Amino acid sequence: MNIATELELDKFIKQYPDTKMMEILMPDMNGIIRCKRIPREEFLTFFCHGVKGPASTTLLNVRGEFCDEVDFANLEGDPDKLIYPIAGTLAPITWLKSDTAQVLATFTELDGSPALFDARNILHKALLPLQAKGLKPVVATELEFYLIKSGDGPLPELFLAKIPGTNVDQSGTQYAMPEDLWDNDQFLEDVRVACEVQNVPMTTVHSEFSPGQFEINLHHVGNPVTACDHAILLKRIIKGVARQHGMAATFMAKPFADIPGSGLHVHFSLYDSEGRNVFFEANSSEIPAISDTFRHAIGGLAETMSDAMAIFAPNANSYRRLIPGNFAPLTPNWGYNHRDVALRIPVSGEKDCRIEHRVAGADANPYLVMAALVAGIHHGICQGCEPGAMIPEGAEIDEVITLPRIWSAALDEFDSSAVLPQYLGEDYCRLFGTVRRGECEQFAAQVSNIDYDWYLRSM
Repeated sequence: MNIATELELDKFIKQYPDTKMMEILMPDMNGIIRCKRIPREEFLTFFCHGVKGPASTTLLNVRGEFCDEVDFANLEGDPDKLIYPIAGTLAPITWLKSDTAQVLATFTELDGSPALFDARNILHKALLPLQAKGLKPVVATELEFYLIKSGDGPLPELFLAKIPGTNVDQSGTQYAMPEDLWDNDQFLEDVRVACEVQNVPMTTVHSEFSPGQFEINLHHVGNPVTACDHAILLKRIIKGVARQHGMAATFMAKPFADIPGSGLHVHFSLYDSEGRNVFFEANSSEIPAISDTFRHAIGGLAETMSDAMAIFAPNANSYRRLIPGNFAPLTPNWGYNHRDVALRIPVSGEKDCRIEHRVAGADANPYLVMAALVAGIHHGICQGCEPGAMIPEGAEIDEVITLPRIWSAALDEFDSSAVLPQYLGEDYCRLFGTVRRGECEQFAAQVSNIDYDWYLRSM
């Protein structure tokens, strides 16, 4: 589990002697970071012995509620578990005025064994079969988000630069415009500094196709759990720095009806014990030069994609992103150098031959997304899954919809999956499905303004 030690704390305090408080960061099932602060007097106890916290912390729904339908004997009465700091994640919070540190945390049972209701531990578990085959993933993530004005209106408004010489917001699509970076230069610089201080390997940043939308990429690493730590911390950094600048950042999958949503893209390659990329076929003259292992991995991801849609699209809003024409996949297709497919093969060579998984929304939990990808890839390799025909570069794609487009349908697919429980664990899959189903039913029971607009007068 890579638990931090007293030595790491001692080194940190010597470097930042004015630190007075520490935020313990506890990602929940949704990928939302729950948090508690402890004073300096309790730092050493936390690093040496952990602190206790309720098991429900990681199982809350998106509204922060515990699902009454969860029925597991070892969770009755919401018992305390142990919480420990994760090595390498202790860092200052750069966007606060107070001298406050933060550290990612993980849950264990009282006997010190990993708590299998913690999504981070679920990813550790899912990786074991690949590791047993001597295979090492190298992964990176990309996150899209919107900047929102700080205001008191009834609906959120995009934070946009002004048309020069006017007080009119600059709207419309302008992909990778330098002016968008210049107009947000101090915000982006503060994000960069926070990433540097908190050991989050931010790389490229650019404005996206939609006004007010940006994408920030993270450097690839050889540990998928660490890559997800980076993703979860990057989201926190962006939201925290945005608040510092008088605006908000959202990773909601589809915050605005008339412009595209935001995604979480994962780049995934696989290496053997001798450091060879098993996705690359050195003796092939084809473009792309992919191995049978690569093809089977794609086949496994395609076969399990519907099963995992409840993870890739975990909320009601997630499914508003999945519409034709917005680079949001609707079927488990794959292709070379083609951004309309679910599983893209970027232009690459032996060292970086990889899969880009483009299905998940930015609202998804990175740990669970990665666990689902690991499951699909291992399943595909072991079962020799065939992915069907590859879509070639530049080909026009028919808009075929085969993935679940409705939340309840995705949950049905998840609940009936024969593959995911083998990797995520039957108990966790049952927990996840129960919490998500309860939230889905709660959402469906709400009467919204559109009900009144469409039906109240005419019915």
